[in-house]
Amino acid sequence: MKDYSNYPLLRHNTFGIDARCTRFVETDTVEETQQACRSLNGDGQPTMIVGGGSNLLLTKDFEGNVIHPAISGIETVGESQDHILVRVGCGVVWDDFVATAVEEGWHGAENLSLIPGEAGASAVQNIGAYGAEVKDIIKEVEAVEMATGRLTVIDASECRYGYRQSRFKQDWRGRFIITHVTYRLAKTFTPQLDYGNIRSRLASQGIDTPTPRQLREAIVSIRREKLPDPAVEGNAGSFFMNPVVSRDTFCRIAAHYPSVPHYDTGDGNVKIPAGWMIEQCGWKGRSLGRAGVHSKQALVLVNRGGATGSEIVTLCDTIRRDVKEKFGIDIHPEVNII
Repeated sequence: MKDYSNYPLLRHNTFGIDARCTRFVETDTVEETQQACRSLNGDGQPTMIVGGGSNLLLTKDFEGNVIHPAISGIETVGESQDHILVRVGCGVVWDDFVATAVEEGWHGAENLSLIPGEAGASAVQNIGAYGAEVKDIIKEVEAVEMATGRLTVIDASECRYGYRQSRFKQDWRGRFIITHVTYRLAKTFTPQLDYGNIRSRLASQGIDTPTPRQLREAIVSIRREKLPDPAVEGNAGSFFMNPVVSRDTFCRIAAHYPSVPHYDTGDGNVKIPAGWMIEQCGWKGRSLGRAGVHSKQALVLVNRGGATGSEIVTLCDTIRRDVKEKFGIDIHPEVNII
């Protein structure tokens, strides 16, 4: 277990914000994680759990403890005729797991390729992309209860997964440290191709029926074209959640913007891409001081160089105001602002 005081968090947030925490603890095992919880509980300081830092915006130094559970390992723990169960350590880089699954013939995660972050965070955030959400392949979550150090196993049905939501972000916020996630993956490949420009990308390569590797490679190439590399330009990927609105609200917007992109949610509501609305407000590629909006994907806010977290929040608030004024819709950050 690593334990540091006055620790810099620059390497632990993809926005590239130079902030510090009072104490930083990194654990490599469940036992170390339990020990850390018991140790930190007695010092009276707030505690924040950090994974890859790809969904985090720091606006100031964190006056408290930061725990980074870095448990590794990918192992099969069960199978049936149609599915295989894969248990993954919380510290495994998410895309490394997806790559492993594709190579091993475990199917269902291909559309989630190249999403930044670690496996533990996938179960907190209910990550999703290109018509897929991780909730559909999670079987159970293992977690240490921070107040007691007790290890518990939580069935996915108890997590109340929704669009970019779970109980880990709501009533369980700050209660658990996830140590492992078990995914239920299929032995038979059933590609999801009807979201975004997946089919057109494959068609441009002369591919009609892709293999799992071809589908993964297509999604990786699409994401790399649209999203900036955090090592070059600090960002946290998609900054805003796509709003889900009533059919009446959608019809009102479509009357003024007939070509508005949208996706039926199946419950009578409609999801509208926040990036499209931000682009309609003229923000794509623009900057506000040292913070800006990515030139290829308006859903992504970027650190142009030396921006503070507060500068990025100011840009966020300005964009939200403009979208509200133009469309009458509130958009909300997906990123955790600390």
